[in-house]
Amino acid sequence: MCPTKPDRPGQAAAGSGEKSWREEAVAACSLRLVDLDRGTNGWASPPGDLFHLRARGYFSSGGGKRGKAPSAADWLLRPAGVDWLRSHARLDHVLARDDNRVAAAFRRARLRKDPSAHFLLAVNLQVPGRPDAYSAVFYFAAEAPIPPDSLLGRFIHGDDAYRNARFKIANRIVKGPWIVRATVGNYAACLLGRALTCRYHKGDDYLEIDVDIGSSAIASAILHLALGAVTSVTIDMGFLVESQSEEELPERLFGAVRIAQMEMSAAKYVELPPDEAMPETAGRAGAGFRVSSAKVVNHSRQQDHAGGKVGRSMSCPERESGDAMLNWNHIKDAIILFKHMPARGDKFLFIYVAHGDMLIF
Repeated sequence: MCPTKPDRPGQAAAGSGEKSWREEAVAACSLRLVDLDRGTNGWASPPGDLFHLRARGYFSSGGGKRGKAPSAADWLLRPAGVDWLRSHARLDHVLARDDNRVAAAFRRARLRKDPSAHFLLAVNLQVPGRPDAYSAVFYFAAEAPIPPDSLLGRFIHGDDAYRNARFKIANRIVKGPWIVRATVGNYAACLLGRALTCRYHKGDDYLEIDVDIGSSAIASAILHLALGAVTSVTIDMGFLVESQSEEELPERLFGAVRIAQMEMSAAKYVELPPDEAMPETAGRAGAGFRVSSAKVVNHSRQQDHAGGKVGRSMSCPERESGDAMLNWNHIKDAIILFKHMPARGDKFLFIYVAHGDMLIF
C-alpha cells in the first residue's frame, strides 16, 4: 500500500477528463469541502505533519512528549468526504444505507472495476441530543491493496478487542475560545475504543467504526461544550492505529480531517423508518444535552459547592499508554456551567473539575 500525499481530495487523474469516484463522493456529501486555511462551515484535509505522534525510539526513550514528533505529511488513506447528519435516533452502520452517497459511489466504482476503489473506511462520531441525534461521518479510501500484515491491515481484519485496544484519535485545536482549547487540549490523544463504546461493521471491502460519544458522560459534556461554540471552533482530527512496540513505529495517520467553524444547521436530516430507529435513552450517560450557553468561573480552593450538596463524582478517564484523553491540568479548579434549554425547566448543571475528578451537582 502506498502512502498518499495531501492533495485536493476529489482530484481526478491529470488529463483524464473524467470525474473520479472520490470526487463524486466528496461532492455528494452534506458537508462541503473548503479551503484549508480560509474556509468556514466545511471540512478540509490537514497534512499529517501538523500532528505529533509516537516516533521511532518512543518506547526506549520512556514515552511521553519527548518520544513524539511530527508525523509524516501524507496519510495511509485518501479522504473521500464528510457527512454532517441528524436524525430522530442514533444513526448506525451508515455505509449499509441505500441513501449513503459515498457508499453508492464506491459501489459503482467497484462494479466497473475501477482500480482506485479498493477499500472504504468510515468513522462515524455519534453525538447524542434532543430532539435530534447527530453524526459526523468521515470517509477514507484505499486506492491500493492494504497489506493484511500491516498495522492497518491487522486492525481491519482483527477482532473487536484488538480494534478497541488500538483505535486512536489525535486532536488539535486550530482556532477557538480559551475554554475549548483548555478542555480539549492541543495534541491530545485518546484510545477511543477504551474511552468510549465503539461498534465495528465489517464488509468485504469496507469497515465502519461507530463511536458512541454518549457512552461517556465526560466525553459528552466536553463535546457539547465545544458544540456550544462550534461556529468559532476549527479543529483537526487525526485517526490512526496505535503503535504498541518499537517494531510498529513510527505512528502514521490513516486519515485526518479539519472541521472549520461548522454550522449546526448544516446537518442533513436523515429519515429513519420505525424498524431502524434506536431512540436515545434518557438515562444513558451524556444523552440528551441541549446547550445554549457556557460560562467559566474562577474557583480556586473553594470548599462550599452548591450549598454543600454534591452529586455524583466521576474519575477522569485513564490516560491510555501515556497519552491523555483530555488535558485536565489546564482546567482544574474551574467550574463549567451548562445552561439547559427552557424545555428542561431552565435548570443548571454544574461540572466542577478538580485535580482529575469531575463532580456533577
